[in-house]
Amino acid sequence: MAIRLIEPLIVGRIIGDVIDPFTPSVQMFVNFLTKQLFNGSELLPSAVSFKPRVEINGADLRTFFTLVLTDPDVPGPSDPYLREHLHWYAYCL
Repeated sequence: MAIRLIEPLIVGRIIGDVIDPFTPSVQMFVNFLTKQLFNGSELLPSAVSFKPRVEINGADLRTFFTLVLTDPDVPGPSDPYLREHLHWYAYCL
């Protein structure tokens, strides 16, 4: 199941180019209003104009998390001359 969760990140060259390989250890759900976000999702600016609702399940309450929304191939996959663009990050204590 872990491979299926990260496969879009491998295909999209996020794993290996932006971050190192990893094994998911918790379930995380991210929703922008009524749209659920999945690894590899492409979102229009209008879909992310409000802050997301984030739910993390299965974690030790003493664990810290950082959530990052990044675009690894700005302005687009065919010509990513600006490379990675950080949209926002949040941390959970």
